[in-house]
Amino acid sequence: MEIPKFATLFAVTAFAEIIGCYLPWLVIKQGKPAWLWIPALGFLMLFAWLLTLHPTAAGRTYAAYGGMYISVALVWLYYVEKIKLTSWDVAGAALALTGMAVIMLQPRV
Repeated sequence: MEIPKFATLFAVTAFAEIIGCYLPWLVIKQGKPAWLWIPALGFLMLFAWLLTLHPTAAGRTYAAYGGMYISVALVWLYYVEKIKLTSWDVAGAALALTGMAVIMLQPRV
């Protein structure tokens, strides 16, 4: 699978997980309507299904996915929660994405 394809798939997977977890957070922490649990469940099911589309072993996929999840969570922090990123946030995301690339781009034997 080429780099843009697997990176996009990882990013979409991360957004599905974040939305699926953020909606219950809104219900529990901010008193939003309980019906938000319904789309949350749908997004978490989408997240689980998207993980099955990745081309490598489950454990390797989960390990590499973590790097993208960190980066997407920081994008969420900036655009949805309106919190300015620090240079530490950006450096951490860069390190996480580097780790993801090392795992996903390793030679297949």
